[in-house]
Amino acid sequence: MHPLVKLAKNTVELYVREGKVLLPRDEDRAPEMGERAGVFVCLKIRGMLRGCIGTFEPREPDVAGEVIRNSISAATCDPRFSCVRPDELEYIEYTVDVLTSPEQVKGVADLDPKRYGVIVQARGRRGLLLPDLEGVDTVEDQVAIAMQKAGIAPGTPVTLSRFEVKRHH
Repeated sequence: MHPLVKLAKNTVELYVREGKVLLPRDEDRAPEMGERAGVFVCLKIRGMLRGCIGTFEPREPDVAGEVIRNSISAATCDPRFSCVRPDELEYIEYTVDVLTSPEQVKGVADLDPKRYGVIVQARGRRGLLLPDLEGVDTVEDQVAIAMQKAGIAPGTPVTLSRFEVKRHH
């Protein structure tokens, strides 16, 4: 199991069972945990999404802090789901995506939904969609879903940014 996935799993299990926030030991830290980056943590049970929360601009001093913060949020604060229960923990599959810094693009020709995630922005609203998601096969679908998540009406002109992820299962 990748160290970031192990950190997410241990964080969720400790928080759900005991209400405590994991403090990783220095000897458990992989080199990439000390970097600064946005991170998304997604939880699935039997292939179905159970929670997914992340940041595309880092809020914590390092990736380890982002993983801990977003793991707890994915398990307890995703508004689409109830909080994870202790009896679900053994069934949860974890994915940790570490994001590159977003770069603004000129248009949809610069996007690829399999390679790049997208950030749409208009009128103070922003929406993000990760890359390589099942059922999202076209740039148009990717942008439309990100706009919907942001509450941006279809047809509204948007600023587009893209990013890549290192996905860990």
